[in-house]
Amino acid sequence: MMPNINEQISANNNLLLEIINKLENIMKDTNDKFIIQRIKDIIIIMNKIINNCDQIKKDIQNLNNVMNKRFNNLELNIKNDSIQTRTYNNGRYEGQIINNKREGKGIFYYNDGGKYEGDWKNDFKEGKGIDYFNDGEKYEGDFKNGKREGKGIYYYKDGNKYEGDFKNGKLEGKGIFYINDGNIYEGDWKNDYAEGKGIFYFNNGGIYEGDFKNDIKEGKGILYYNNGNRYEGDFKNEIKEGKGIFYYNNGDREMGNYLKDQRVGKHVTLKANGEVITNTYFIN
Repeated sequence: MMPNINEQISANNNLLLEIINKLENIMKDTNDKFIIQRIKDIIIIMNKIINNCDQIKKDIQNLNNVMNKRFNNLELNIKNDSIQTRTYNNGRYEGQIINNKREGKGIFYYNDGGKYEGDWKNDFKEGKGIDYFNDGEKYEGDFKNGKREGKGIYYYKDGNKYEGDFKNGKLEGKGIFYINDGNIYEGDWKNDYAEGKGIFYFNNGGIYEGDFKNDIKEGKGILYYNNGNRYEGDFKNEIKEGKGIFYYNNGDREMGNYLKDQRVGKHVTLKANGEVITNTYFIN
């Protein structure tokens, strides 16, 4: 418990002994009585310092022993007063109990094999903690009133991972979802679904940036193809549907309507060289 400075004192003593040894060698190599007497006086002072330091080391050790004993007794009293084991219908709790409620640090072992380890408040999981589920999934982050709320990371058993905001036990707010095939979604979440504005990074290098609804691309968006092409316009149920402009990597630009990801109706293409081409498309 007491900071240990005995090593520093020992190091200083060793340095003083080394200096004394050098001074004694100087005395052997000189006949100057004045110098010899001054060296003897200095050696006497240094020996007194060494003796005092040795006594200080003993005093510190004694104080250390007393404090360790008292703090150990204090820890024992705290443990006896607040660290308890209790059995519930759904599992067993080991941790701090204050005012007959789980409060502070504790571990809850669920009957199904799961485990929670972290902070408790007023008999609920609240603060920082980790939930280990019996299927191998895990949540690590903030809790409030027994539910996931705040910042956290959820590890899925299939290798997916979500990192971001939680509310009332669900994915809600801003977050990043890493899919096990290399795709990534980053953006808004609501009620466990990607909803609002977001960016979807395809594992082939393509990117979609725009609106999402119920986990699907729907609304206004921009789709960047990995070959340099780009589509800007309406989406429905993950595909192009509605009005849009398709930008080709050669500089051409095509404007028109889409239905079920296919061109439909009148399309006007503005070529990079200024030529204008009009085509009409039909869907059987």
